[in-house]
Amino acid sequence: MSDPSLLPATAAARRLQDGALSAADLAEAFLARVAAREPELRAFAWHDPAAVRRAAARADAARGRAGRPLGPLHGLLFGIKDVLDTADMPSQYGSPIWAGHRPRADASAVALARRAGAIAVGKTVTTEFATRHPGPTVNPRNPAHTPGGSSSGSAAGSAAGFFHAGFGTQTAGSVIRPAAFCGAVGFKPSFGTLHRGGMKVMSESLDTIGVIAGSVGDCALFMAGLTGRDHGDPDARPGAAPRLGVCLGPTADQAAPETLALLDRVAAAAGRAGATVTELRLPSAMDEAMDAHPFVMNMESAQALAWELDHASAQISPVLRERMDWARSQPPAALDEARQAFAAARAAFADAMRPFDALLTPSAPGEAPEGLGWTGDPAFNSLWTLLHVPCVTVPAGEGPKGLPLGAQIVAGFGQDRAALAWAEWVRAAAA
Repeated sequence: MSDPSLLPATAAARRLQDGALSAADLAEAFLARVAAREPELRAFAWHDPAAVRRAAARADAARGRAGRPLGPLHGLLFGIKDVLDTADMPSQYGSPIWAGHRPRADASAVALARRAGAIAVGKTVTTEFATRHPGPTVNPRNPAHTPGGSSSGSAAGSAAGFFHAGFGTQTAGSVIRPAAFCGAVGFKPSFGTLHRGGMKVMSESLDTIGVIAGSVGDCALFMAGLTGRDHGDPDARPGAAPRLGVCLGPTADQAAPETLALLDRVAAAAGRAGATVTELRLPSAMDEAMDAHPFVMNMESAQALAWELDHASAQISPVLRERMDWARSQPPAALDEARQAFAAARAAFADAMRPFDALLTPSAPGEAPEGLGWTGDPAFNSLWTLLHVPCVTVPAGEGPKGLPLGAQIVAGFGQDRAALAWAEWVRAAAA
């Protein structure tokens, strides 16, 4: 293949591992893609091509001295959402308060990616503190539409082929929704899988680091490289078809007609491929937990932003300041009650999941909304985030405006490998 940037990460990794492809040649191919589209896409908050070239040259030199690749992600390219600290690039968290901020160390997830041999392409655009106010990134399929958020740059950059995988974070729907809007694969692992050291954490109970890539296999490859755990080979089909629960959840009334049609089509295709498909109605504890989500997210975020609110509130966007003012007006007991609702929902969900291998549910209410002032509604993501369970979105069609639609696969807590495997199974069945 003349352009190695077109290779999936799994294929590029094999060529890098056996020495058939150099990190420098691969980096040059990706840098050419960035140069061609970044002026329109605006996926990066920081991008230094010279630094990428130096890192690739160091990787090739180190491989030459050692006679072997640096690690399982040797030479692969990744993007870093700008709420994760980096020692060699600014970490500005989508806020003017932190303009030019240079941490001393990399965030844990970034350090682990580099330890595994991956090369950072740059810092990707996030909404303000991964919460409300959007950045400048546009949807790669149609620049008049949002790429989603808050992991806007990682989703758009992955879909545009700027890197093999991009880090995202999710408090409500910030990995799954933008990945679906941009036509990429997004993986939110079980809560706590990737350590949050060096992340600008907003919600202690919710924030989860995930990855956005071009395929399920690429997500599995990166997760394995980061954690040292086997995340499976999604290209190897499981020996049996899954027991799938079809679930719209507490926000069913927010699904657009094209989303309902998509879910019906994917469920039917899974059934024809051998899956047992059953509609699942969730217990009432899920409704109560969904009602509690804004209290936990906003009250914990107000705690996280205590310094900014006290010393730089004029530089916080009006929409975020309004949410933080609301959160600070709530009694502390409201947060305790909301966390208890989360715990009750997790227990109830574990029971509801027993008859199923995975759930099939929408990734978002519909296509990416028009305009850049709003990143879309996390209505079909917040529940799975508060339940701490792994979720995968895979491209599954297009809406009436020709923009991507995703299907979301959810598995039980700790069943990350299974979530990835069943997501690829469903994607293949629906293709």
